[in-house]
Amino acid sequence: MKLSRIVSGVGAALAGVAAHDLLQRRHSLLRAFPVLGHGRYLVEMVGPELRQYVVASNDEERPFSRDQRRYIYASSKGMDNYFGFGTDNDLEHSQDYPIIKQRTFSDVVPSSTQAHHGLDAWIPGAKVLGGARGRRHAFRPQSVVNTSAMSYGSLSGPAVEAINRGAALGGFWQNTGEGGLSAHHRHGGDLMLQIGTAYFGCRDEDGRFDLDRLVDLVGSAPVRAIEIKLSQGAKPGLGGVLPAAKITPEIAEIRNVPRDRDCVSPSRHTAFHDVDSMLDFVETIADATGLPVGIKSAVGDERFWEELAATMADGQRGVDFVTIDGGEGGTGAAPLVFADHVALPFQAAFPRAYSAFARRGISDRVVFIGSGKLGLPENALMAFAVGADLVNVAREAMLAVGCLQTLKCHEGTCPTGVATQNPWLTRALVPELKAERVARYVGAFRRDLSKLAEAVGVAHPSLVTAEDVELLDGRATSRTLREVLGYQSGWGQPSQADMDEVARLVRGPHPQHRVPERRPGWAVDRS
Repeated sequence: MKLSRIVSGVGAALAGVAAHDLLQRRHSLLRAFPVLGHGRYLVEMVGPELRQYVVASNDEERPFSRDQRRYIYASSKGMDNYFGFGTDNDLEHSQDYPIIKQRTFSDVVPSSTQAHHGLDAWIPGAKVLGGARGRRHAFRPQSVVNTSAMSYGSLSGPAVEAINRGAALGGFWQNTGEGGLSAHHRHGGDLMLQIGTAYFGCRDEDGRFDLDRLVDLVGSAPVRAIEIKLSQGAKPGLGGVLPAAKITPEIAEIRNVPRDRDCVSPSRHTAFHDVDSMLDFVETIADATGLPVGIKSAVGDERFWEELAATMADGQRGVDFVTIDGGEGGTGAAPLVFADHVALPFQAAFPRAYSAFARRGISDRVVFIGSGKLGLPENALMAFAVGADLVNVAREAMLAVGCLQTLKCHEGTCPTGVATQNPWLTRALVPELKAERVARYVGAFRRDLSKLAEAVGVAHPSLVTAEDVELLDGRATSRTLREVLGYQSGWGQPSQADMDEVARLVRGPHPQHRVPERRPGWAVDRS
């Protein structure tokens, strides 16, 4: 009797769905194939998950392959991040596949014991940030790996807090993103404050930049440097977008914006309009705060970089650092065409910007920071080889916190509570525990960079040159990065004085970070 009722109920339900499908007018597939047509939409809905866990190979997925995610997950959990049986990459047929050239003998190498068995490696920056221009609060970055700009709003409060606590544990800084400085950023980690086109946190009631509010803001938190965002790789020339669904009362208060519509940052600044006025803006902020001040930008039209370098050549004004964001970088929300086709990817973008300064002999005055999928040792080492002094990581830090790469950042439905403001989802993320994962990941990343530097025969990643990396061209031929990029001798490296000093530092006593202990086992895609 019960079975017949169940069958009758199911039949009635299917009949109702069929009647609805036949009568509705929006979907021609359902009108032609009532009930059955829903199967297509179901498969489409779960397609990303099927590809991620069942269909795709270890190296096929984007933006991060299964192997790349496994490296990050294993590192963040303190597990073994080694792989067995050799590479599964197609070296024989790959075009532009990077090969790092090891040296058989070298007089200067880092400690093998630390590089192979430690949980971390101390790798300070090769240049003093703000030192070239004599900023009052110039400093040497204690880590060549730091976290990139991710705003509270795009990320949840617990995720921001986890990264900040992780920064305190691991001895690196957290970039606030352009969304303002919140309570979640105040858990012990050093900060780089980003100023975007909407001037969140340092603007007046009409949305204009307010210097006095900026001075008060940086005085209230451990802000070590200020980054003026001109653009980002994933959506340059477009501005930022925080969907209305992710704007909480707290975010609205921090940013001074309404909650009933998307929060849109303008595509360009109103406080300056060209290179000359931008440098005046930089010097005004640096004079008022004493902090190093730099810019972040994607690379498109090269004339901007030529003009900036030419204007800085006389030494009167200048930025303290330049962050180059590759077009493959991440974002919480962007039109597909911008994410896919606007701005050069990092390996093409960085050398063009760097060369403008190198040709004029002023690259030593600027700290160069790279970002855009550089949170993997091989990608980062290539960045150091072409002139980056530091690298920033964003999505890699999200993966360490618990991101599963479900690609739902723009929907506000992130299942692990990383990129959502849904209270039920964010409660699942425990900042104190995830902070340990962020610290472990950055620590393991630095340790592996130290291993690579040792393989090349140098004491620090910044001492790797464009001659030390080759790009395969089929089975039997290859070219060095220097040949490919047209770099001149000495390009891509710090000054001799900076190289000598950083080599001395890494050979001396190292500060101890409180990176949590390693655990046995292997990592899978569990948050």
